[in-house]
Amino acid sequence: MKKSLTYTYVLLITSMMLWGGTWVAGRVLVQYIHPMSAAFLRFTFASATLILMCWKTEGRIPRLARHEIIPVLGLGATGVFAYSYFFFTGLQTTSAGRAALIVACIPVCISVLSAVFYKERFGPIRIVGALISLVGVSVVIANGSPLALLSEGVSRGDFLILGCVASWTAYTMGGRSVTKTLSPLTSVAWSCIFGTMLLIPAAFANGLISDISNVPPVGWVCVVFLGVLATGFAYCWYYEAISIIGASRSGIFINTVPIFAVVMGFFLLDEPIHLSLALGGFMVITGVYLTNRQ
Repeated sequence: MKKSLTYTYVLLITSMMLWGGTWVAGRVLVQYIHPMSAAFLRFTFASATLILMCWKTEGRIPRLARHEIIPVLGLGATGVFAYSYFFFTGLQTTSAGRAALIVACIPVCISVLSAVFYKERFGPIRIVGALISLVGVSVVIANGSPLALLSEGVSRGDFLILGCVASWTAYTMGGRSVTKTLSPLTSVAWSCIFGTMLLIPAAFANGLISDISNVPPVGWVCVVFLGVLATGFAYCWYYEAISIIGASRSGIFINTVPIFAVVMGFFLLDEPIHLSLALGGFMVITGVYLTNRQ
């Protein structure tokens, strides 16, 4: 049991480090190629990795029933196509650590919508947690002065990262019904495949062919990291951990993703850690913990 738990925690921490690294790798990649090209390359590699994992796990590529195609297509449209657009386009002008802290409020948004649409309990502590997290996001976006948002508004880069919050929340809420009939691995694999197909027109329209020929070695390292490690392997490791210790205990580790992103951004990209970033990030993570605690 002790060995199993140690193995599980190693899987979780490794997955969180990889997810934190996506913000750094994405920030580097979009300096060389168009966001849609970056998204297409990432999820092409991710789809291939997930297909191989499905084959290894189940001995085949699971087929979808006719009634499952539209819901899974919706997952690809929100969690892959829309999220990728907001993710890579936003990272052109927003730092990796800052973006990761904004996105960290996703669990709060999911909890609030679950309370509204699925009547999940949302007591006083969870309400306080949601408010603290949202204030923390405003502190990060406004560089320490939330009231400035009323006069200055949200920058384009931050607004795009907020699109990540909306699209991933929609992806998660839609996944509740899909995973009632499909395994998590099958759901993720097919949503990646459909999302990649949706990315094809946008990628070609924005110069995919020329981008591929111009990607430097460091860009390909980022593509492989994003597609194979951070999407393919990390998702599977995360779901393996869920099967051992449960979703609630595993989900708490997601709070460490923005911490890894901020630290990696500081050491790898020389992104400064301002007091407003640290304070707002602490508020976001505290709010997420209070919202999701049992």
